[in-house]
Amino acid sequence: MTPRFAVAPLPEVPALLARGPQRGHGGRIGPTLRGWLLAAAVLLLLPARVPAETPAAPGSREFGIARLKYGGGGDWYEDRTSLVNLVAGVKSRTSIPVSGDREAIVEPGSASLFQYPFVFMVGHGNIKFTPGEVANMRRYLTSGGFLWVDDDYGIDVSIRREMKRVFPDAEFVELPFTHPIFHSLYDFPSGLPKIHEHSGGPAQAFGIVHGGRLCVFYSYDCDLGDGLEDAEVHRDPAEKREAALRMAINIVHYALAH
Repeated sequence: MTPRFAVAPLPEVPALLARGPQRGHGGRIGPTLRGWLLAAAVLLLLPARVPAETPAAPGSREFGIARLKYGGGGDWYEDRTSLVNLVAGVKSRTSIPVSGDREAIVEPGSASLFQYPFVFMVGHGNIKFTPGEVANMRRYLTSGGFLWVDDDYGIDVSIRREMKRVFPDAEFVELPFTHPIFHSLYDFPSGLPKIHEHSGGPAQAFGIVHGGRLCVFYSYDCDLGDGLEDAEVHRDPAEKREAALRMAINIVHYALAH
Protein backbone atom coordinates (compact mmCIF):
# COMPACT_ATOMS: atom_id res chain seq x y z
CA MET A 1 0.00 0.00 0.00
CA THR A 2 1.33 3.46 -0.83
CA PRO A 3 2.73 5.18 2.27
CA ARG A 4 0.64 8.10 3.46
CA PHE A 5 2.44 11.18 4.73
CA ALA A 6 1.08 14.23 6.49
CA VAL A 7 3.68 16.88 5.65
CA ALA A 8 3.59 20.02 7.78
CA PRO A 9 4.13 23.23 5.77
CA LEU A 10 7.32 25.22 6.32
CA PRO A 11 6.05 28.71 7.23
CA GLU A 12 9.29 30.44 6.40
CA VAL A 13 9.47 29.21 2.83
CA PRO A 14 6.73 31.37 1.21
CA ALA A 15 8.13 34.55 2.72
CA LEU A 16 11.65 33.70 1.61
CA LEU A 17 10.49 32.91 -1.91
CA ALA A 18 8.61 36.21 -2.06
CA ARG A 19 11.66 38.22 -1.03
CA GLY A 20 14.01 36.30 -3.30
CA PRO A 21 17.79 36.01 -2.88
CA GLN A 22 19.50 38.80 -0.96
CA ARG A 23 23.14 39.55 -0.41
CA GLY A 24 24.83 40.78 2.70
CA HIS A 25 27.60 43.34 3.12
CA GLY A 26 30.40 43.17 0.58
CA GLY A 27 28.33 41.15 -1.88
CA ARG A 28 28.52 38.02 0.21
CA ILE A 29 25.56 35.69 0.47
CA GLY A 30 23.70 36.75 3.60
CA PRO A 31 21.74 34.63 6.08
CA THR A 32 18.45 35.22 4.21
CA LEU A 33 19.78 33.70 0.99
CA ARG A 34 21.37 30.83 2.88
CA GLY A 35 17.98 30.17 4.48
CA TRP A 36 16.30 30.32 1.06
CA LEU A 37 18.70 27.74 -0.36
CA LEU A 38 18.33 25.51 2.69
CA ALA A 39 14.54 25.66 2.52
CA ALA A 40 14.59 24.83 -1.19
CA ALA A 41 16.84 21.82 -0.53
CA VAL A 42 14.51 20.57 2.22
CA LEU A 43 11.51 20.84 -0.09
CA LEU A 44 13.28 18.75 -2.72
CA LEU A 45 13.92 16.00 -0.17
CA LEU A 46 10.37 15.85 1.21
CA PRO A 47 8.17 12.96 0.01
CA ALA A 48 5.40 13.78 -2.43
CA ARG A 49 2.14 14.64 -0.75
CA VAL A 50 -0.45 11.86 -0.97
CA PRO A 51 -4.07 12.87 -0.44
CA ALA A 52 -5.46 11.53 2.84
CA GLU A 53 -8.15 8.88 2.54
CA THR A 54 -11.62 10.22 3.18
CA PRO A 55 -13.94 8.21 5.46
CA ALA A 56 -17.50 7.49 4.41
CA ALA A 57 -19.67 10.55 4.99
CA PRO A 58 -22.50 10.22 7.55
CA GLY A 59 -25.95 10.20 6.04
CA SER A 60 -24.65 10.19 2.46
CA ARG A 61 -26.94 9.04 -0.32
CA GLU A 62 -23.98 7.03 -1.55
CA PHE A 63 -23.02 3.71 0.03
CA GLY A 64 -20.73 4.01 3.05
CA ILE A 65 -19.15 1.47 5.39
CA ALA A 66 -18.61 2.00 9.12
CA ARG A 67 -16.53 -0.02 11.57
CA LEU A 68 -18.02 -0.81 14.98
CA LYS A 69 -15.89 0.36 17.91
CA TYR A 70 -17.21 -1.87 20.69
CA GLY A 71 -16.19 -2.28 24.34
CA GLY A 72 -15.10 -5.31 26.30
CA GLY A 73 -11.43 -5.43 25.39
CA GLY A 74 -11.54 -6.94 21.91
CA ASP A 75 -9.40 -5.49 19.14
CA TRP A 76 -12.18 -3.88 17.12
CA TYR A 77 -9.57 -2.03 15.02
CA GLU A 78 -7.99 -5.12 13.42
CA ASP A 79 -8.04 -5.88 9.67
CA ARG A 80 -6.69 -2.37 9.33
CA THR A 81 -6.41 -2.30 5.54
CA SER A 82 -9.34 -4.59 4.78
CA LEU A 83 -12.14 -2.07 4.40
CA VAL A 84 -10.02 0.35 2.36
CA ASN A 85 -9.49 -2.48 -0.11
CA LEU A 86 -13.15 -3.51 0.00
CA VAL A 87 -14.27 0.07 -0.74
CA ALA A 88 -11.83 0.22 -3.66
CA GLY A 89 -13.15 -3.10 -4.95
CA VAL A 90 -16.78 -2.00 -4.76
CA LYS A 91 -15.88 1.19 -6.63
CA SER A 92 -13.94 -0.56 -9.40
CA ARG A 93 -16.08 -3.66 -9.88
CA THR A 94 -19.66 -2.49 -9.40
CA SER A 95 -21.86 0.44 -10.31
CA ILE A 96 -22.67 1.11 -6.64
CA PRO A 97 -21.99 4.81 -5.83
CA VAL A 98 -19.61 4.86 -2.88
CA SER A 99 -18.93 7.54 -0.28
CA GLY A 100 -15.31 8.04 0.77
CA ASP A 101 -12.20 5.91 0.41
CA ARG A 102 -12.33 4.13 3.76
CA GLU A 103 -14.66 3.26 6.59
CA ALA A 104 -16.01 5.60 9.25
CA ILE A 105 -15.84 4.63 12.96
CA VAL A 106 -19.05 4.33 14.99
CA GLU A 107 -19.89 3.12 18.48
CA PRO A 108 -22.81 0.76 19.18
CA GLY A 109 -24.62 3.27 21.37
CA SER A 110 -24.21 6.32 19.14
CA ALA A 111 -26.77 8.12 17.00
CA SER A 112 -24.22 8.16 14.16
CA LEU A 113 -24.68 4.40 13.81
CA PHE A 114 -27.91 5.13 11.94
CA GLN A 115 -26.07 7.22 9.34
CA TYR A 116 -24.53 4.12 7.75
CA PRO A 117 -26.41 1.25 6.07
CA PHE A 118 -23.55 -1.25 6.47
CA VAL A 119 -21.44 -1.83 9.60
CA PHE A 120 -18.42 -4.14 9.91
CA MET A 121 -17.35 -5.77 13.17
CA VAL A 122 -14.18 -7.80 13.76
CA GLY A 123 -11.78 -8.88 16.49
CA HIS A 124 -10.07 -11.62 18.47
CA GLY A 125 -11.09 -10.86 22.05
CA ASN A 126 -14.11 -10.09 24.16
CA ILE A 127 -17.15 -8.06 23.05
CA LYS A 128 -19.39 -6.38 25.61
CA PHE A 129 -22.37 -4.10 25.00
CA THR A 130 -23.88 -1.84 27.65
CA PRO A 131 -27.69 -2.02 28.09
CA GLY A 132 -28.02 1.23 26.12
CA GLU A 133 -25.88 -0.18 23.32
CA VAL A 134 -27.99 -3.35 23.22
CA ALA A 135 -31.13 -1.26 22.72
CA ASN A 136 -29.47 0.98 20.12
CA MET A 137 -28.12 -1.98 18.15
CA ARG A 138 -31.56 -3.57 18.08
CA ARG A 139 -33.14 -0.35 16.82
CA TYR A 140 -30.48 -0.05 14.13
CA LEU A 141 -30.78 -3.63 12.92
CA THR A 142 -34.58 -3.75 12.98
CA SER A 143 -34.93 -0.45 11.10
CA GLY A 144 -32.91 -1.45 8.04
CA GLY A 145 -29.27 -1.57 9.19
CA PHE A 146 -26.95 -4.43 8.28
CA LEU A 147 -24.10 -5.84 10.42
CA TRP A 148 -21.31 -8.04 9.07
CA VAL A 149 -19.41 -9.78 11.87
CA ASP A 150 -16.13 -11.39 10.76
CA ASP A 151 -14.52 -13.82 13.19
CA ASP A 152 -10.82 -12.96 13.32
CA TYR A 153 -10.46 -15.97 15.63
CA GLY A 154 -11.68 -15.89 19.20
CA ILE A 155 -14.90 -13.86 19.28
CA ASP A 156 -17.42 -16.66 18.80
CA VAL A 157 -18.45 -17.01 22.45
CA SER A 158 -18.84 -13.29 23.10
CA ILE A 159 -20.56 -12.38 19.82
CA ARG A 160 -23.16 -15.10 20.31
CA ARG A 161 -23.73 -13.96 23.91
CA GLU A 162 -24.10 -10.28 22.99
CA MET A 163 -26.28 -10.83 19.95
CA LYS A 164 -28.57 -12.95 22.10
CA ARG A 165 -29.01 -9.84 24.25
CA VAL A 166 -29.81 -7.80 21.13
CA PHE A 167 -32.21 -10.43 19.79
CA PRO A 168 -33.48 -12.52 22.74
CA ASP A 169 -36.09 -14.13 20.50
CA ALA A 170 -33.75 -15.10 17.64
CA GLU A 171 -30.80 -17.44 17.12
CA PHE A 172 -27.90 -17.52 14.70
CA VAL A 173 -28.85 -19.94 11.94
CA GLU A 174 -26.39 -21.47 9.50
CA LEU A 175 -27.02 -20.26 5.96
CA PRO A 176 -27.27 -22.92 3.25
CA PHE A 177 -25.02 -22.81 0.21
CA THR A 178 -28.09 -21.92 -1.85
CA HIS A 179 -28.58 -18.63 0.00
CA PRO A 180 -28.55 -15.62 -2.38
CA ILE A 181 -25.64 -14.00 -0.53
CA PHE A 182 -23.36 -16.62 -2.12
CA HIS A 183 -24.65 -15.89 -5.62
CA SER A 184 -25.48 -12.18 -5.75
CA LEU A 185 -22.62 -11.08 -8.06
CA TYR A 186 -20.05 -13.86 -7.82
CA ASP A 187 -20.92 -17.53 -7.51
CA PHE A 188 -19.78 -19.48 -4.44
CA PRO A 189 -21.50 -22.88 -4.80
CA SER A 190 -19.75 -24.23 -1.68
CA GLY A 191 -20.41 -21.20 0.52
CA LEU A 192 -17.72 -19.09 2.16
CA PRO A 193 -14.15 -19.47 0.88
CA LYS A 194 -11.66 -20.70 3.48
CA ILE A 195 -8.94 -18.03 3.80
CA HIS A 196 -7.15 -19.03 7.05
CA GLU A 197 -7.32 -22.30 8.94
CA HIS A 198 -8.01 -21.09 12.50
CA SER A 199 -9.74 -24.04 14.17
CA GLY A 200 -9.28 -26.22 11.12
CA GLY A 201 -12.99 -26.67 10.57
CA PRO A 202 -15.02 -25.65 7.53
CA ALA A 203 -15.82 -22.02 6.88
CA GLN A 204 -19.37 -21.34 8.03
CA ALA A 205 -21.85 -18.53 7.49
CA PHE A 206 -24.47 -17.73 10.11
CA GLY A 207 -27.17 -15.13 10.16
CA ILE A 208 -29.88 -13.53 12.24
CA VAL A 209 -33.15 -12.94 10.42
CA HIS A 210 -35.69 -10.39 11.65
CA GLY A 211 -38.99 -9.78 9.89
CA GLY A 212 -37.90 -11.97 7.00
CA ARG A 213 -34.71 -9.93 6.42
CA LEU A 214 -31.15 -11.06 7.07
CA CYS A 215 -29.83 -8.23 9.24
CA VAL A 216 -26.71 -9.86 10.76
CA PHE A 217 -24.21 -11.90 8.73
CA TYR A 218 -21.52 -13.78 10.66
CA SER A 219 -18.56 -15.31 8.81
CA TYR A 220 -16.96 -17.90 11.08
CA ASP A 221 -13.69 -19.89 10.91
CA CYS A 222 -13.00 -18.31 7.55
CA ASP A 223 -11.36 -14.89 8.00
CA LEU A 224 -12.50 -12.96 4.98
CA GLY A 225 -11.10 -9.83 6.63
CA ASP A 226 -7.55 -11.17 6.57
CA GLY A 227 -8.00 -12.05 2.92
CA LEU A 228 -8.95 -8.44 2.21
CA GLU A 229 -5.78 -7.03 3.79
CA ASP A 230 -2.89 -5.65 1.75
CA ALA A 231 -0.89 -8.48 0.18
CA GLU A 232 2.16 -7.99 2.40
CA VAL A 233 0.21 -8.26 5.67
CA HIS A 234 -0.48 -12.01 5.61
CA ARG A 235 1.15 -12.96 2.29
CA ASP A 236 -1.91 -14.93 1.25
CA PRO A 237 -1.93 -16.34 -2.30
CA ALA A 238 -3.51 -14.10 -4.90
CA GLU A 239 -6.37 -16.54 -5.47
CA LYS A 240 -7.36 -16.43 -1.79
CA ARG A 241 -7.29 -12.65 -1.72
CA GLU A 242 -9.41 -12.57 -4.86
CA ALA A 243 -11.92 -15.01 -3.34
CA ALA A 244 -12.14 -12.90 -0.18
CA LEU A 245 -12.75 -9.71 -2.18
CA ARG A 246 -15.41 -11.35 -4.34
CA MET A 247 -17.26 -12.74 -1.33
CA ALA A 248 -17.08 -9.41 0.51
CA ILE A 249 -18.49 -7.61 -2.53
CA ASN A 250 -21.30 -10.20 -2.56
CA ILE A 251 -22.08 -9.31 1.06
CA VAL A 252 -22.24 -5.60 0.25
CA HIS A 253 -24.40 -6.16 -2.82
CA TYR A 254 -26.77 -8.46 -0.95
CA ALA A 255 -27.13 -6.03 1.96
CA LEU A 256 -28.06 -3.17 -0.37
CA ALA A 257 -30.45 -5.26 -2.44
CA HIS A 258 -32.41 -6.63 0.50
